[in-house]
Amino acid sequence: MSIRHTRKEFLKVAGAGAVGAALMGTLGCKPADWISTIASSGQSGSAQSFRSRPDLHPPAVGVNVRASDGVAPGYVFVAAKKGVGQDGPMILDNQGRLVWFSKDRYATDFKVQTYKGEPVLTWWQGHIVAGHGVGEYVIFDSSYREVRRVRAGNGYRGDLHEFSITPEDTALLTAYTEALADLSPIGGQRDGRVWGGIAQELDLETGEVLFEWHSLDHVGVGESYRGPEDDPDEPVDYFHINSIEVDHDGDFLISAKGTYAVYKVDRKSGEILWRLGGKRSDFEMGEGTRTVSQHDARRQEDGTITIFDNGAPPEVHDQSRGIVVDLDMDAMKATLVREYTHPGKPLATSQGNLQMLPNSNVFVGWGTEPYSSEYGHDGKLIFDLQFAGKTQSYRAFRLPWSGRPAEDPAVVAEKGKDGKVNVYASWNGATEVATWRVLAGASPEELEPVGSVPWAGFETAMAIRTDEPYVAVRAEDDSGQVLRTSEAIKPGN
Repeated sequence: MSIRHTRKEFLKVAGAGAVGAALMGTLGCKPADWISTIASSGQSGSAQSFRSRPDLHPPAVGVNVRASDGVAPGYVFVAAKKGVGQDGPMILDNQGRLVWFSKDRYATDFKVQTYKGEPVLTWWQGHIVAGHGVGEYVIFDSSYREVRRVRAGNGYRGDLHEFSITPEDTALLTAYTEALADLSPIGGQRDGRVWGGIAQELDLETGEVLFEWHSLDHVGVGESYRGPEDDPDEPVDYFHINSIEVDHDGDFLISAKGTYAVYKVDRKSGEILWRLGGKRSDFEMGEGTRTVSQHDARRQEDGTITIFDNGAPPEVHDQSRGIVVDLDMDAMKATLVREYTHPGKPLATSQGNLQMLPNSNVFVGWGTEPYSSEYGHDGKLIFDLQFAGKTQSYRAFRLPWSGRPAEDPAVVAEKGKDGKVNVYASWNGATEVATWRVLAGASPEELEPVGSVPWAGFETAMAIRTDEPYVAVRAEDDSGQVLRTSEAIKPGN
C-alpha cells in the first residue's frame, strides 16, 4: 500500500484540518441578520495558528490514509516535540483536527488512564539528560485541571519512559542512577561509569515505594549491545529501561533497549525469571521474533506479547515494525504471530509503541518518525496521520475521551466590509460542542441569538451582519443544550 498524498498534498490536507470545512449559507435568523462560516486562521508554514487563541501554535497534522468505518472509537493522543511549532500534548480527531493542546510542555507518554475510578489525562514532563528524562508525572481531570503531580520515590528523578496507573491506583515509573561497573565485557574500563535502570511501583496516595528494581543488581553489562562512550567520563547507558508492565500473575515485564531483551521479573525477589531476546534469551527465538532496540513490551489478554521493534540502532534493519509474539512456555519457544509495517518504511531510531484496541485493531506510534497509524485486525492500514516536518511523539494512542474545559470559550471579533463582523470561536479541549451560536446586543446583558453554525474544527470562524456593539459565542451540544457562553466583546477594527 502506498501513501496517498505527496508532500504538497500533505500540507494542503494539514491546512484543511486546521481551518475546517467551508459551510456557506443562510441559517434560520431574523431577515436583517445572517451568519455563515468563513476560513479560520489555519496554518503558518507547518505550524497551526488561531485568531481566537494566538498563543497556540501546534504543529500541523495531515491525513495520509483517511479513517475507514472500521477504525476504533476515540481520539488520537500524541505529544509533539522536536519539530515545527510548539511542543506539547495534543488530542486529535480522525480528520487530524486539533481538539486540545497544552503548549510549551516537553511531554511524553500522553494518554488517558483511570485514577480513583475517573478517566484522567496523564503524561511525563521535564527535560532530557543523556537520553533519559528528568522530570515529574502530571494528572489532569476532564476539565483540564491538574489534580496531582507525582515524583519518583527514594530520591530518584522521574524518567520519561513510563507512567502507568494500575487498577490499584499505584503507579509504574522508570528512573536512572549513575554507578561504577566493570565495562571490560563491552570493551571499556574495569571501573567505568554506567547508567543503571530503575523500575518503581509506588502508592499514588502516600508516595510509598512498593517495589523497586535495579538493573545493575540483576543484568550484567556484558548483556548490552552498546559499547563504551568515546569520552570515558561519559556513563554508558548499557540497559536503557523503557517500559514496565504488570504481568497477569502480578510479576513484571521490563523492556531494555540496550540489551534487546524483555525480562520477566519476580515481584517478591526481583530475580529474573526469564529473558526474551538478547544475548541470553531463555526462548528459542523463531523467525522474525528477534528485536533491535525495542520498546513497549506488553502482555495481552490472550497471553501474547506485543513489542515495538525499532530495528535500529546500533544494528540497522530496513524498517521499524510492531510485532505480536506467542510464547510457548513448555517448549520455551517464541513464535511471530503478526507484524505491522508502514508503507513509508519508517526507521525509528528511538521511541515508539503498539497499542491493542478493544475491537482487535492495532494502533502504532512510530517514535522519531512522524506517523501515527491504525491497522485492522487483518493487518491492513486503515488510518494514518503525519506530523509536518520532523515533529515526533514518544508514543501515540487511540483512546476514548470526554472533556469539558473549566475555562470559558475564547472569542475574537473583527469588523469587516459591508457591515460584516468576523467572529472566531474556540474552546480548547471541548469534545461535546456540535454548534456555535453567535449572540449580539447593545450590552453584555442584552445579547440575542444571531444564528448558528456547526462546529468546524478547533477554531470555527463565522461572518455575521449586525450593528450591535457587543458579540459573544455560545457552545451547544448535539441536543441543543448550552454548554458554556464566552464573554461579550466589542469587535475590533
